[in-house]
Amino acid sequence: MNSVNKTLYIPLYGKAYVSKKGLFLDDKKSEEIWQAEGFSLKGKSRSKYLAYYMGIRSAVFDEWLKQKLAELQDAIVIHIGCGMDSRNIRVDAKNHKWYDVDFLEVIKERKRYYTETDGYKMLECDVRNSEWLNSIKENSSAIVVMEGVSMYLSTEDMQGLTNCLCSHFKNVALLVDCYTSLAAKLSKHRNPVKDVGVSEVYGIDEPRDYQNEKLAFVKEHEMTPKKYIDELKGLEKLIFAKLYAGSFSKKLYRLFEYEKK
Repeated sequence: MNSVNKTLYIPLYGKAYVSKKGLFLDDKKSEEIWQAEGFSLKGKSRSKYLAYYMGIRSAVFDEWLKQKLAELQDAIVIHIGCGMDSRNIRVDAKNHKWYDVDFLEVIKERKRYYTETDGYKMLECDVRNSEWLNSIKENSSAIVVMEGVSMYLSTEDMQGLTNCLCSHFKNVALLVDCYTSLAAKLSKHRNPVKDVGVSEVYGIDEPRDYQNEKLAFVKEHEMTPKKYIDELKGLEKLIFAKLYAGSFSKKLYRLFEYEKK
């Protein structure tokens, strides 16, 4: 795998770690894959606090997705940059067709642990190339989640992607987490993705940078809600709240929702 693809092991480890501790997520699949893969992480990538952050972030995405599935009965789900994530198992979407999307090398690895069905498909592609949407015949409503992906795409790449989604689907609901420009600058010095070889990331400060004539910014979501932080105890809770929540964290990481109707 190239360096960007290898970043999938950081959230995989985080979700396996918190699931094993009984925090935030019940994710036995991530535990299984992490145990089998045995990928070696080093430095900040293996921080328990980063693992807590990854677990909470995924729980927030799952919660939003469940809400949208209830609201949009005819929608399909597109998980862009799925990595080895088991969201298709964690979230009850039996009545919705689901597409997990990632690079060829990632999907090849993923197929060792996941099996396609009539309602669940894995697509091998680079989402910067619009042709991947030709593999999706449905064109009514799409719920799109992009967790830990936008920071590897330029603003122009993201604008191209949102334009393509809006051209293909009548309705789109999108949730995407982003680095700020400050986080992108700091990543050159202190960022866990450097531990797997990534040297270039992108950030935005204005959520409207990703919208277009059809796709509008709806609202910003809390990345680390208090109810999840409260699952931690003692010193761990205090340290996590200081490093990954509150005003300082918001200067680095943001979570934006968009919608086309």
